[in-house]
Amino acid sequence: MSQTITKHVADLVAEAEREIETLPVDGAIGLHGDPGVIFVDLRDIRELDREGRVPGAFHCPRGMLEFWIDPASPYHKPVFAQDKKYVFFCAAGARSALATLTAKRMGLAPVAHVGGGFGAWKKAGGPIEIKV
Repeated sequence: MSQTITKHVADLVAEAEREIETLPVDGAIGLHGDPGVIFVDLRDIRELDREGRVPGAFHCPRGMLEFWIDPASPYHKPVFAQDKKYVFFCAAGARSALATLTAKRMGLAPVAHVGGGFGAWKKAGGPIEIKV
């Protein structure tokens, strides 16, 4: 007997995007360098090494997000205890939409994500650091 999936990832992402702020890439690039904003890169470390990084972005692997946000977790990271706006991004925007909704539900605020993710950022000419 095979599994019957009743909700697809596209449905989950669409639901998340109805509940969160999605920044157009130009708007996100305009926030880069703002001391009141923390960009959070959710991509896998191999993606960062292969594709490049947004300068100054905090790297948080998607699988650790909830643990790093929660101050009661032994894995909590102080970066998530600051009174700043958190802008999440991944490669194309799906993981970051889901992560932003999770962060919002946990009480982190304000939060948003970059529509189109790092791919859109790169295509729009946003600043990038490449590992050499």
